[in-house]
Formats: sequence, structure tokens, C-alpha cells
Amino acid sequence: MYTSEILRSKFITFFENRKHAVISSASLIPENDPSSLFITAGMQPLVPYLLGKPHPKGKRLVDVQKCVRTGDIDDVGDNRHLTFFEMLGNWSLGDYFKEESISWSLEFLISKDEGLGIDINRLYVTTFRGEDGIPRDEDSINIWKREFARYGKKVEVSDNEEVSDQKRIIPLGVDDNFWIAGNSGPCGSDTEIFYDTRPHEGELVGTFTENVDSFRLIEIWNNVFMEFNKTDKGFYEPLENKNVDTGMGLERTLAVLSGVETVFEIDTFKKIITEIRKHEDCTRTEEHKNLSERIIADHIRTATFMIMDGVIPSNSEQGYILRRILRRAIRYADLLGLPPGKLSEISKSAVVPQYKDFYSELSIHEDKIIEEINKEESKFRKTLSKGLALLNKYIEMQPVAYWEEGDGINYPSLPGDNKLQLPSKLAFDLYQTHGFPLELISEEVGLRGMVINRVELDDLFKQHQESSRQGSENRFKGGLSDTGEMTTKYHTATHLLNAALRKVLGNHVEQRGSANTPDRLRFDFSHPQKLTDEEKNNIEILVNSWINQDLNVTQQTLNKDEAFKQGAIGVFVDKYGDEVSVYSIKDDANIISMELCGGPHIQHTGQLGTFKIIKEESVAQGVRRIKAVLE
Repeated sequence: MYTSEILRSKFITFFENRKHAVISSASLIPENDPSSLFITAGMQPLVPYLLGKPHPKGKRLVDVQKCVRTGDIDDVGDNRHLTFFEMLGNWSLGDYFKEESISWSLEFLISKDEGLGIDINRLYVTTFRGEDGIPRDEDSINIWKREFARYGKKVEVSDNEEVSDQKRIIPLGVDDNFWIAGNSGPCGSDTEIFYDTRPHEGELVGTFTENVDSFRLIEIWNNVFMEFNKTDKGFYEPLENKNVDTGMGLERTLAVLSGVETVFEIDTFKKIITEIRKHEDCTRTEEHKNLSERIIADHIRTATFMIMDGVIPSNSEQGYILRRILRRAIRYADLLGLPPGKLSEISKSAVVPQYKDFYSELSIHEDKIIEEINKEESKFRKTLSKGLALLNKYIEMQPVAYWEEGDGINYPSLPGDNKLQLPSKLAFDLYQTHGFPLELISEEVGLRGMVINRVELDDLFKQHQESSRQGSENRFKGGLSDTGEMTTKYHTATHLLNAALRKVLGNHVEQRGSANTPDRLRFDFSHPQKLTDEEKNNIEILVNSWINQDLNVTQQTLNKDEAFKQGAIGVFVDKYGDEVSVYSIKDDANIISMELCGGPHIQHTGQLGTFKIIKEESVAQGVRRIKAVLE
């Protein structure tokens, strides 16, 4: 039986033995990348190096990257959707290409000594069939034929997507087997490896799509071959350095290898759910209990890692996502009859112990994690009280209604001819303003003998989702954040702002997040109170004095310990490897700024213009935010 620990260890060791340097997982919060709230893919932290910047660890890398995706948060609880997951990846930055990548992938999967010992008869692969003027990936097809044959399996290419014991190479189009970040930039074909989850049903028949839709074939690994640059005019130009970018989802792979039907049956989730069940006290159906347990397990695991990486609950951006999943977990904990305060105990007893050996930061930040979960639960219970008071006030103004069947719970039918309908706008406000999950609204309304017009409410939710998508449509298109001239200037200005804040307010100031666009910079930092006008003025004067001195911005690669000895600062320190990139700004006598950072930066401060603070505000308890522009 494979465990998460064994899978991580085997993957890293396999590629270490093939001269790959191990790099630590980056923080869940993208560093100086306004295009995404969270790291959503393994390649995202490595974008600068995929674009050609030399990596301190060399050209061959292997890692396990923490990721968060919240677009499917309402689907959590089914057999595969998660908000937090780990992505195993190996990387070639202008070194090896398709031959080694495919060969090692197959070897890792089927080797009994170094790999996972998978039966080769359970593996199928897709390749790029050629579109948009780019030819079919014959190289990958020929390599796969040769590699399968090396292990005694003769395979053929399917030209019509039909699969069989022989037809195991399935060429597909751009939508399936060609990767590009956004509309332009580095791109290339990919090859994906699929696992047959039900060989006991006999030889695979039908089309590839039919077998994927029935969950008999499940993707477990994707190798992207970045060999082109797509220009703004739509032309594909060969890249000078060709890269390999691979990804294997740990939880999904572990589920299929273990022969279980859902990701919630792998070792880590089983331990969390076991802990949840110790405290359950409810009479809900098994179906409802299972769903609640999965949602709590997923959300409390995600919240634990978010807080470890510096996110705290708030009403905006990363903090809003954390608040939403914690409040959702609290509501489902209530439905299971868990006593108040148990979520933090579950994090401490079932999440932290399972991951702390690999993610040592969990031990360092354990007290903070428990504190933030408990604080948010306390706040939400007050919010619940306000929201329920609003709901009850509305009901008191209405005629008596009769009760009817709610979501999975049978309520007694009371006399009466009128069905009292809760206005859809009020229901939506309970969700949007008071943080009520939809399940909570439905249940509370049902308990009060009311109904909701689901068609109207669904329309309001769709409008809200469309608005949210439009507002975030530029967030993370493959991890390629804006590296244009103005964004680069704001990036350097952020370092000067950080230095000025520490000089004016004190060394307690620490970065809590940043996001730069071509129009402005945004910087979140720790500070207990609102800045005075005098403090803001002094910060502007200090930053502009450094700009006017036209100081050099220098970069050097140092050992991490040596960098800190020299006075460098950096957020999310545990994410860095032994070798770090350090950017320094100095005048004739002093080091003004010295930070661990991945860049990009300008070469001297005189390029920045005039720095001006346009807004200073609170984003969470003990965290302030400055927005500023360069004029």
C-alpha cells in the first residue's frame, strides 16, 4: 500500500539519481505575481527560469509543489475535487528533452526497484496530433513505441481515437495536448500518461474519450515540451532553449495506485476523517455525513497550509478565500455535531503531524495556525448570530407558513395554505454579506417552514460568478505574470517601500503580500495601527530620496545562510533552497535594501520617477495595505 510519504520519497530519489537538484516548494502565495491569488500549478514558481533566467540549482530540478485551486470549491466532496493538492514535478531548463523525459517517466512508473512497479499493460498515452500549422509530434510517438518495446510491449498509434491492447498511443489536438500560457509566449506539445483503473473488466474497447468519461482511464502524469514561442501575431518561433515541464498530482496518483474510488480514501485523508468521526454527534444520513466529512477534511487541510504560508482570514483576495473555506468547514462541522473549537484540534492532531516532516514550516507556525482557525470560528459565530437575526426579523413580519421538506431532512407538515417564499435577494445577501453557505441558507429557511425560489437565486449566483470571473480573468494564465517595463519598475519600488516602512515604523514591519501591475504597486505589511499623515509623508520622502540618488540595483547568488548573515530579509523563508537570489540597493555608506527575490528589477533607481502613496488601509487585524504609483 503506497502512502503519500513513500510516493514523494520515491519520486524525488528517482530523479536525484538522475542528477536533478531538489528544490523546496514555493509558498502558496505567488511571489510578486499579481496574476494569481495562489500557486495553482507546479510550473508557476519556475516561470522566470522557464523563460531563460539561470536557476541557482542548475538545469535539472525536481520538486513537490504545494498548490491551491478554488474554482471548483463547490464540487469538493465528490471523488476527485480538492482545494489543496501537491504536484510532483521534474524539470529540464534547456538540458534534456523528449527522449530522456519520456524514458524516465515510463521507467519510474513500471520499475519495481526504483519506481512504482505499475504493470505496463495498464498504461496508455496521448500525444499531439498536429494543428495550427504545427506538425504531429512524431518524435514523441516514436520514442513511446521504442520505450514500450524495450519492456516487451509492442504498441501502435490509434488514428481514430479507438483504443485497444495494441492501440495505446492516441494523438489528440490542441485542446488536449498542446500547452500555452495565455495567448502568447513559450509553448509546446505535451504527452499525457493514463492509467487503467479497471483491468478486471477485460480489454479496453471503444474510444479514448469514452474510457476517460467513465473514469476507467485516469491521467496520472503530463510532460510538456516547451519548444516554441508564440508571438503576439500568432506565429510560432523555435525557442533557443527547449524546456521540459512535468506534473504528477500526488493525491490523484495515490488514489489510482491504491485502487480506491476517491482521493478521500488515501492515507492522509483517512487519518483526518478518522479524527473527525471521533467527535461526530448527529443523526444525518450516511450520504450527508460522508459529504460533510470530506468537505471538512479538505478545507481544514487547505486552511492549515494557507495560514502556514502567511494568509490570514480577511475580506479580500487570499484572505477572503481562506475565510470562505473556514466558514464552510465550520458550518459542516456544526451539521455533524462537532463541538465548537474542534476544527483547530483536528488541524493540530491530524493535519500537522502527517505533513510536518516534509513541510517543516508547519511545526514553526503551528501555534499561529491554531490561533487563526479559532479566531475565525469565533468571528463567524457572531456573524451567524447577526444573519439569523436578520432572517428571523423577516419571518416575524410575515404570516404563518407551513413547513416542508428541506435538503435531505423531512420536516413535519403544518396546517396552512400559503407557502412563505424568502426573497431571493435576501437569501443572496445572507450569502454575500454575512458569509452564509448556500447549504446553511437552505436548511435555515426549511427549518422555518419557508421555501426559496431556486431559479431566481441561481440567476443571482450566476451573475455573481460571471462578475467574479470578469474581475479575475487575467489571473494566472499559465503562470506568466506581467514582466513589462512598468511592472518591473514597481517591483523595484516595492523593495524601496519595504525599506522605508521599516525605517519609519520599525523593524517589526514584515511583508504580508504584494501585487504589482503596470498601473500601480500594492504592498501588504504587518503593523498594528493606521499610518498617520506624517508617517506617510516621511515614507514618500525617503523613497524619493533614494530614487533621486540613482542608486545601483545589484543581484548576486548566495548561500541562504550567508545571505541572512549579510543582513538579507525575505518572506516565506522556508521555501528557498540553499542557493538564493539576492537583490541589493546601497548608497555610499549603507545597505538600504537587501532582499531574497526572484526578480525582475531595473538596474538603477533613477529610472523609477516620483513615488506617491495613493491609499493606505487595513486588510486584516494587524495587517495594513499601501497602494502607490510612480509618476
